[in-house]
Amino acid sequence: MKPQGPSRRDVLALGLAAAPLAAGLNVAGAGSAAARPRAAASSGHPFRDPRLPLDRRIDDLLGRLTRDEKISLLHQYQPAVPRLGIRPFRTGTEALHGVAWLGPATVFPQAVGLATTWNPGLIRRVGAAVGDEARGFQHERPEGWGLNLWAPVVNLLRDPRWGRNEEGYSEDPYLTGVVSTAYGKGLQGDDTRHLKTAPTIKHYLANNTETRRTTSDSVLRPRVLKEYDEAAFRPALTADAVTGVMSAYNLVNGRPATVNPGLNDTVREWAGQDLYNVTDADAPNNLLPGNQDYYATRAEGDAAALRAGIDGFTADNADPAKTVEAIGTALAKGLIDEADLDTAVRHLLGIRFRLGEFDPDGGPYAKIDRSAVDSPAHRALARETACEAVVLLKNDGATLPLDARTVKKVAVVGPLADTLYTDWYSGTLPYGITPLQGVGARLGSAGTVTTSEGVDRVAFRNTATDAYLTAGSGESGTVLAERGGSAGDTARFDVFDWGQGVVTLRSVANGKYVGYDGTVFRNDQAQPNGWYVQQQFVLEEADDGTGTRLIRYAGYETAADWFGDKKYLSTGEDGTLRLATREDAARYEVEVVRDGIDHAVEAVRGADAAVVVVGSMPFINGREDHDRTDLALAAGQSALVKAVRAANPRTVLVLETSYPVTATWEQRHVPAIVWTTHAGQETGHAVAAVLFGDHNPAGRLTQTWYRSADDLPDPLDYDIIGSDRTYLYFRGDPLLPFGHGLSYTTFRYGRPELSARTVDAGGTVTVSVRVTNTGERDGDEVVQLYTHQRTSRDKQPLRQLRGFARVHVKAGRSTTVRLPLRAADLAHWDVTRGRWVVESSVHDVLVGASSRDIRGRAALRVDGETIPPRDLARTTRAADFDDYRGVRIVDESKARGDAVGATGDGAWIVFRDAELGARVRTFSARLANADSGGGTVRVRLGSPDGPVVGTLPVPGTGDRYTYRTVTTRLRGAHGRHDVYLVFSGAMRLSTFSLR
Repeated sequence: MKPQGPSRRDVLALGLAAAPLAAGLNVAGAGSAAARPRAAASSGHPFRDPRLPLDRRIDDLLGRLTRDEKISLLHQYQPAVPRLGIRPFRTGTEALHGVAWLGPATVFPQAVGLATTWNPGLIRRVGAAVGDEARGFQHERPEGWGLNLWAPVVNLLRDPRWGRNEEGYSEDPYLTGVVSTAYGKGLQGDDTRHLKTAPTIKHYLANNTETRRTTSDSVLRPRVLKEYDEAAFRPALTADAVTGVMSAYNLVNGRPATVNPGLNDTVREWAGQDLYNVTDADAPNNLLPGNQDYYATRAEGDAAALRAGIDGFTADNADPAKTVEAIGTALAKGLIDEADLDTAVRHLLGIRFRLGEFDPDGGPYAKIDRSAVDSPAHRALARETACEAVVLLKNDGATLPLDARTVKKVAVVGPLADTLYTDWYSGTLPYGITPLQGVGARLGSAGTVTTSEGVDRVAFRNTATDAYLTAGSGESGTVLAERGGSAGDTARFDVFDWGQGVVTLRSVANGKYVGYDGTVFRNDQAQPNGWYVQQQFVLEEADDGTGTRLIRYAGYETAADWFGDKKYLSTGEDGTLRLATREDAARYEVEVVRDGIDHAVEAVRGADAAVVVVGSMPFINGREDHDRTDLALAAGQSALVKAVRAANPRTVLVLETSYPVTATWEQRHVPAIVWTTHAGQETGHAVAAVLFGDHNPAGRLTQTWYRSADDLPDPLDYDIIGSDRTYLYFRGDPLLPFGHGLSYTTFRYGRPELSARTVDAGGTVTVSVRVTNTGERDGDEVVQLYTHQRTSRDKQPLRQLRGFARVHVKAGRSTTVRLPLRAADLAHWDVTRGRWVVESSVHDVLVGASSRDIRGRAALRVDGETIPPRDLARTTRAADFDDYRGVRIVDESKARGDAVGATGDGAWIVFRDAELGARVRTFSARLANADSGGGTVRVRLGSPDGPVVGTLPVPGTGDRYTYRTVTTRLRGAHGRHDVYLVFSGAMRLSTFSLR
C-alpha cells in the first residue's frame, strides 16, 4: 500500500511551490477573480470592523454563513465566499526550521539543533524571523492565506531511532516546553490582538515511531501520559504560544489519535484562547476499514473527530468533496448537530480574524513583504544560530581550537565535507556554505586546504558483455545504459555509504546522483530526495564466488515491504537498465578507479590538522515513515575516520547528523569531536568558527547518546518508567549524557544556596549558584538545575531537569545564577486518586553542567502530603494500576475512557498498599469479553502467585465494548496488602471494587 497522509500532502505542497494555491482556487467556484474581496460586498458588515470585540465579529460572520458554506470551511482548502468578499484560506504551511516548500528561504538548523542552543531568547528570534518570512511569501499570494503554520513539533525524543528525530527538540518535557514556547511566541508575534502567523503544535499524542505509524498503538499508563507525553504539549498551550494542535496518526491506548477526546477535554482546558485543531494529512481516511478499521464510513469518522475536538480536516489533498459529503451526511443522520458545526467554524474564524484577514488594512503584520525572505538580517541570524547549536563533545589535549597563526594547512575530508543536505521539511537553501568552504574562507590566502570526500570512485563492468554502465555529462544527465568498453568519466561513479548496505551513486560526468523515475534510471538528482527516495542502491555480492556484484534498487524498500520482492538492475536489448529478479540481474565487476580512504589519507598526511566530516543523509538515515534500526555510523564512514586518525594524530571529527550516534570507538580514540545537526545554509561558517575558536561552543545535548542500540528497549514500548528509558530513568552508562557539552574555557561552580530550606506545596524557592570562568576565554555556560525526590510511594526519576540558564561569563569573572524552583513543579501523578500530588519528602537539588556532571547539591524539604493507602472499596479504574505484566491499556469505548485488556493466561495488574479493612466480602468488576469462551479474574494478595481470595468468572458479552458488571464473593481478604488481579483468557476490565 502507499504511505498514508504526508506523502500526498507533501507531494501536493511541492507542486504548490510552483503554482501557489492553484488547486485550492478551483474549489467550490473559488476562482482567483471571485476570490478578491469586493468593497461593495463587504461594506457595512460588523465583522469587518476591527473596533468591535472579537467574539462579536465572529458571531456576525458566523451568522451570515450558510450551512453549506460552513461545511466547506472544515476542509484544509477552504474556498472563497464571494458574496461576503472572503478569500480562500489554506491551513498548513510547514515551518519547522524555516518556511518550507515555497521557494528559497532562510534555512535555520533542524529543530533538534535549535534546541541544542539551550537559548530560548535566540529561538524566539528565529521563530520571529520564520514568521516574517511566512508573511513575506503570503504578501505575494493575495488569492489565499497560508499563515496557519504546522510547527513546532513537540513529540518527545524518547527513542533516538525515531525516523523524525530531527523534527523534535528533546527527550525532556521541560526543555521541550521551553523551546516550543519560545519558537511559537516568535512565530505569533508580539501584538496582543493579532497574530503574525498561527502556529499549530504537533503531533498529539505520543508519536515517536514510524513503524506501522497509522496502526501502531502507543500504550500510556496514566503517569507516563500525565508526567511525560502531555507535559511536552502543555507549556506552549498554557502560554498561548500556539493556536492549535495537530492530531497524530498513531493510536493511543487503542484509540486513533484523530478521535482522541483529549483534543477537547485536555488540550482546550490548557489554553487561554480558542484553539483550531486539525488532523494530520489523510488521517480521516485512516479511520476506515483497510487501515485502522475504527469506523465504517467517513461520515461516522468525521463526526467522531469533530466531537472529539477536530476543527479542520486535512484529507484528499485539495479536493474537499469527501469531507463535504461526510459532514453533510453526518448532519443528516444526526451524528452531529448544527452546534457541533458552528463550534468548529468558530474556532477557525477566530484564527482568521486574529491574522487580520478581515481588517480593512490586513492588521499590523500585513505590510511585511517579500524583502523579509532571506534578508541580510536573517542570514546573520542563521549564522548566529548555527554557531550556537554546535556541541563540543570531546576535546582532549586542547586539540581545539585551531590556532590560525600556526595551523596553515588543514585537510577537510569526508562525504559531508563539501555538501549540505536538507531534510523533508527544509526550505530551499538560498545559498550554502559547506564545512570545506567555511574552513577555506577562515584560513584565507594565508592557508592551504586539501580535501577528499573519502568515497570510492568505481566503474561497473557487466561480466557477460564487457560493457560499462554509463551516464550522461549534461546538466540533466541521461538515461543510464551499458554503452562502451572503456571506463571514462561517463562510466565512473562515486559511491556514498549510508550504512546497512545502502549507497548512493553520483555520476562523475556531471556530479548528479542516479535516480529512478519509475521507468528509467538517470543521473539528474542534486541530492537524494523525495517521499520515495529513489536514489538508493545496495551492492550485493553474487552467489557464484567470483566477487561480482548485483546492484539492488532500494528506493522503494520499506519496513512494510509493500513493493514486494527485491528488485535488481538488469539490461534490456538496447542496453538500458530495467528492474528484474535476482536470478535475472546483471553481474558487475566493480572496478575501483580511486580508493576513497587512500585518497583521504593522502589529503590529511602532513596537514597541521585533519577535519573529517561524516554523518547522516536526512532522506536515507531515518525520515518520515522510516525509523532507524541502528544508530551506528555507516561502516564505510567509520573506516574512513579510523584511517584518518591513524594518518594524522591531530584529527578532529565533525559529526553532522539528525540524531545521536553510537560513536563508541570514535569517542575513545579521536582527540576532538564536534557535533552539529544539519544546520542550514550557514553550516560551514559555524563549523569553521568553532574549529578556530572564533565562537566558543556552548551547545548542549538534548538527548542521551547511548553506547549501543542494545541499551534501548523495543521502540514501541512507550512506558519510560517501566523500561527505564531516557535520562530520567536510564541506569546504564551512556556514551554522552543529556545536557552534555564542552567549552574552550572552564567554569567553577560555587555551592548552591537555597532561599529557604523548607517549602510548602504552594511555595517557591530560589536556587542561587555562583559561576566563575576560570579559563582564559570568554564563554557561555549552561547552568542546569535538576532535582531528585529521595522518598516516595512511587518510582521517581533518577534526576529531572527543573530549570536552566545560558549565561555569558568573561574570563576570570563570576556571575550569580538564580533559578526559581516551584514546589508545584515537583508534583507527580497519583494513580490512587487520579490527581497531581506533592509528597512530603526531601529533594536533592542538583546544579551542574549536565545530567551526569553535577557540581553542587543541596537538600530541600517539601511539606506536602502523604499518599494514603489505596481504598479499593470505591470504584477504581483498572488502568490506574501500579504495575503490570502481559496487559495493555485499551479503549474503553470508541468515544472515551481507558480499560485494561488481557489476552493470555497469567497476565496481571497490581494495586499496591491497599487497605482492605477488617473484612472485604465481594469483588465486583465491569468487564467486556467478545470471546464466548469466557475467562477468570483471580484476586491474589502479595504477589501474582500469592493466596487466592476470590475468583471471578468472566462471561462472554458479545462485543469488546459491551460491558457487564460481575460480582463474586471473597474469603480471607482483610488487612493491608498489594492486591493483584490475575487474568485467564481474553477480556477488558474497566473498573472494579472490593467491598
